[in-house]
Formats: sequence, structure tokens, C-alpha cells
Amino acid sequence: MRLLTLCLIGLMFALQYRLWMGEHSIADYRQLQEDIARQEASNEQLAQRNQLLQADINDLRSAQEAVEERARNELGLIKENETFFRLVRIQTEN
Repeated sequence: MRLLTLCLIGLMFALQYRLWMGEHSIADYRQLQEDIARQEASNEQLAQRNQLLQADINDLRSAQEAVEERARNELGLIKENETFFRLVRIQTEN
């Protein structure tokens, strides 16, 4: 009976070791949970950015004003028979 008890206690300690410190242990599980949380946060940020880009794409596809505004602001284009004035601030040396 003692031998059986010792074997069962030894088996319990071996299983406890695997649970707390072995491969696929509780520490590994917690680390994976943290990794999942970080990835979900990153995915949420990317989803928000994708929504903004999709809204911008839809705006460019449907509205001529948006295309014109982007051409003026980013490319510096002007319409035909339009005059463009650039105001440059003069910097004085003190």
C-alpha cells in the first residue's frame, strides 16, 4: 500500500511540474493570452485605418470635388484660366 501511495504522490508531482513549468504550462498560456490581446489591439487600429482609407476611396470615386481638392492640395494643380498666387513670408534677420 505504501508503494502505491508513493507512486501516486510521485505521479501527482510530475503532473504538477508539467502544469506549472513544463511545455504548454500555465505561464505559456498567460503569455499567449497577452500576445493575443496585443494582436487584437493592433488589428483594431488597422481596422480603423482601413475604414478611413475606404471612406476616402469612396469619396474619391463618387465626388468630383474631392478629386479636385486633392489635385489642388497635393499636386498643386490649377484650373484653366485660373490665377495662382503664392504668398511667401519674408524672414528678417535680427
